[in-house]
Amino acid sequence: MLFHNKLITWYLQNKRHLPWRETKNPYAIWLSEIILQQTRVAQGLPYFEAFLTNYPTVQDLANAHEDEVMRLWQGLGYYSRARNLHFTAKTITHELNGVFPNNYKDLLKLKGVGEYTAAAIASIAYGEIVPVVDGNVFRVLSRIYGITSDISTATTKKEFQAKAQELISHEQPATFNQAIMDFGAIQCTPKSPQCPQCPFIQDCVAYNTNQVDKLPVKLAKTKVKKRYLDFLIFVDNDQNTYIQQRTKKDIWQKLYQFPLIDRFEQSDINVQQILTEDFKNQPVKDIVQLNTDYVIHILSHQKLHIHFWMIKCEKLARNENYEIVSWSQLNKFGFPIVIHNFINSINTK
Repeated sequence: MLFHNKLITWYLQNKRHLPWRETKNPYAIWLSEIILQQTRVAQGLPYFEAFLTNYPTVQDLANAHEDEVMRLWQGLGYYSRARNLHFTAKTITHELNGVFPNNYKDLLKLKGVGEYTAAAIASIAYGEIVPVVDGNVFRVLSRIYGITSDISTATTKKEFQAKAQELISHEQPATFNQAIMDFGAIQCTPKSPQCPQCPFIQDCVAYNTNQVDKLPVKLAKTKVKKRYLDFLIFVDNDQNTYIQQRTKKDIWQKLYQFPLIDRFEQSDINVQQILTEDFKNQPVKDIVQLNTDYVIHILSHQKLHIHFWMIKCEKLARNENYEIVSWSQLNKFGFPIVIHNFINSINTK
């Protein structure tokens, strides 16, 4: 039996029933693919449903305020996805008359749409014969066909792209792509794959040469930097606080935060001195370190070590670098999830 027939047969018996599988609407498919980049299905599903509820069409998303989009994305991480999502919705609405490109090549021109997402939309929404290639596909094809090339290189990606193009069903490209995604997520998993029940067990090079745990090969490793963040949570007698929006091209761009002391080297800090220098017009009643142990928050390239400080004041003075907002209104702003969780855990009174 041909590879794609065997794969699709497995899929029809084992597929996950997901809402974006029930439509050929390119908006819903695009939305799901952007949310599921770097995100597990179980985590991404509530966000997909929330976005469709709040923004049923690409025009609704385009007309939303960016702060609203960022707040709805809160907790998913990799926030550039949300910024690109909003930007592309506006592009489609205002430059493409609200119509998604109907082919792989033109879909690639959209901001935030890479080869995998373009292939998913093109095949599922429009039936184009173009394969998806991601970590699941690397794993499935490298194991079954014994491909030992380093998947961290661009050359290897082209090798897998060519192999997937050779294998894809010309009659059912959408079903094939969804099948290979699910096969990697359910059957041929990174750890403890279900080899005894695998329909490819007789042909699988990795299984028959005892290399399942060695494939795919990835030699390059991401270097993770340590970063130390001290957030200063000002609270006055009226329960007002300072916040600011992060605008630089850095982590958490366009999200909000409290005043911050930020450094890449661990060092003792003198909060009182910093307050005297940076908030000289703000009288302070009390300074309390809220957590003695670091809150650790891990991103793809950084390991954040976070301290939170409570700065009690009679009344907040105006400061050109910060907005003054009521503590009760903080839920209207999009914060990084680690700050959002801390806000909900402390009593400011």
